[in-house]
Amino acid sequence: MVPHLITALTGPINELEQRILESMPAVERWFRLEWMEHTPPFYCSVDVRNAGFKLAPVDTNLYPGGWNNLTPEMLPLAVQAAMAAVEKICPEAKNLLIVPENGKRSSFYLSNIAQLQRIFRMAGLNVRVGSIDPDIKKQTTIQIPHDDPVTLEPVVRGKHRLGLKNFDPCTILLNNDLTAGAPGILEDLHEQYLLPPLHAGWSVRRKSRHFQSYEDVAKRFGKMLGIDPWLVNPLFNRCGELDFAKSEGLDCLRANVDALMAKIRRKYKEYGINEKPFVVVKADYGSEGMGIMTVRDVKDLDQIRDRPKNKPPVVKGGKAITDVIIQEGVLTAERINDAVAEPVVYMMDRYVVGGFYRVHADRGIDENLNAPGAVYVPLAFAESTRLPQPGQKPGASAPNRFYMYGVIGRLAMLAASYELEATDPAAETYD
Repeated sequence: MVPHLITALTGPINELEQRILESMPAVERWFRLEWMEHTPPFYCSVDVRNAGFKLAPVDTNLYPGGWNNLTPEMLPLAVQAAMAAVEKICPEAKNLLIVPENGKRSSFYLSNIAQLQRIFRMAGLNVRVGSIDPDIKKQTTIQIPHDDPVTLEPVVRGKHRLGLKNFDPCTILLNNDLTAGAPGILEDLHEQYLLPPLHAGWSVRRKSRHFQSYEDVAKRFGKMLGIDPWLVNPLFNRCGELDFAKSEGLDCLRANVDALMAKIRRKYKEYGINEKPFVVVKADYGSEGMGIMTVRDVKDLDQIRDRPKNKPPVVKGGKAITDVIIQEGVLTAERINDAVAEPVVYMMDRYVVGGFYRVHADRGIDENLNAPGAVYVPLAFAESTRLPQPGQKPGASAPNRFYMYGVIGRLAMLAASYELEATDPAAETYD
């Protein structure tokens, strides 16, 4: 299903599409050289927003769920990418252990785990699911509607290895974003590959650091293409040391929101954009769209002061938000059946393997769509034989637009590789 773009198919987004398509050999060579110098995250997903005048990532998840949203047609690409990734990391790998989120028993999430098992089994590995949830004390099989059952088993920790009873994996794949911190049971695994590494978890990771890396990538990419990096980059600020329960640090928040809104207005004026600018204030760590607030005017922040003091905003696991990223809001001009939609690009190793549209009928074009009530529609990446068509008129070809999504996704993945290098405890270079 192809989205309906309600914006006119003219202006910056089409110029950007044309420039990228005309420069495809240079773009692919640029990525190839980057991956020679930098290691991509093992897997990731990127939320992309297409405003009609800019195309930019708004979130990068290094522990993506939602693999069950990839259609069967996308599976061969994922399997090939999994083979390449495993061969690079541990060519002799025989067994792989998936460690899921604690406490998540929804059929949707477990279907995601079942899909990961399917992908890696087809890639030639014995795959089992080992839970670090203390509530899993014995082998537990959970039936899933319309999917294979998932069997959770309690992990067994040795001196330097993690596994299951009678199962010794070479590689451990985390599908747990470690918002609550890295548990000791996952530390000091000197003789196994842990993917992604512990410092990719939200106990260490910060969105502001990621988007600083992305800004650097976008500038270099823009220089290579001869385009304004803003067309692919959401501006941002950061504000720390907030205490929402005591209304402390809100002056810093107001000042940063005001400054960012002024920057966006200048860009809108430069490009003749008549939309009302906005920013999104969200926790600098954590996932699942929690703790998000859309700000269209600095006065909107007054509602924070009016919030009940016993109900401060939190991220997953109930952790209080003390640091926020203030991100340029990127409208979405895409619709599926009149509902607002945004593409989500899925990657493994350095390859785009598929994606889907996150669609929300009850949200506006300037609101977060990663919220209860969202539904998922597969992207046309399923038609893997349909390659980009450089000679097509901009905006006329779905494969061309999807190729652009993949370029933006890979830019975000490259930024994540920069970010992980900078936060690697072995490097000791981050603050």
